[in-house]
Amino acid sequence: MLGLAGDPSSLVPAPRKEQGAIERQDLLLRRVRESKGADVVFVGDSITQGWEGPGKEAWDTVLAAMGTPAARLLNLGNSGDRTEHVLWRLQQAPLTPLAPKAIVLLIGTNNLGHGTSNAAETLAGTRAVLKLLHEQCPDARIVAMATFPRGEKPNPMRGDILQVNQAIAADHGPWVTVVDIGARFVQPDGDIRKDLMPDAVHLSPAGYRIWADAVAESLRPVPGAPAPAAPAAQR
Repeated sequence: MLGLAGDPSSLVPAPRKEQGAIERQDLLLRRVRESKGADVVFVGDSITQGWEGPGKEAWDTVLAAMGTPAARLLNLGNSGDRTEHVLWRLQQAPLTPLAPKAIVLLIGTNNLGHGTSNAAETLAGTRAVLKLLHEQCPDARIVAMATFPRGEKPNPMRGDILQVNQAIAADHGPWVTVVDIGARFVQPDGDIRKDLMPDAVHLSPAGYRIWADAVAESLRPVPGAPAPAAPAAQR
């Protein structure tokens, strides 16, 4: 059960309170409730929402090239979301009726970036989201994206992100595929590649292409899911 007394905020389902985020949150709830089903569902924060912005070309070409019509891809990303907000949304509009073949999750950067959670709390929140997704869609393959590096130069938060990613990779159910492409966004000196992550948080169109290729490759083994147009390395 979520939201017990003494739980960290990362585990306590909570709605968004900012007006713009509320509007987006309401839109996403309607998307789930009004959808006739989806093959692949993307769940996350602003980086996931960005498939509708700088990531649109990759969404329309690489992901569509998997053979899944655009109507069968569903974007459930909301800028600023943390694990607790995703838990709330999943409670309000469960994904069960969508019967997705796969769910792509990218969450956690705002728990650390907003200073509301430490690494252990972010890990707990991320695992809670993965668990709830599996409970709602037990037949879906869940692609857990390792949280992307954050910050222009090496910093303590990157260390926290690494700890969370390592723990998820070390202990996950057979229904989870962990995909880590974070190293692709970092230069040899540790600085973020500005061509792929201009503000050291969000992706450029080229960054989304890397992500899309990794998703397409990771979904290749899913029974019933079409193969991607071309192979791409996960890491």
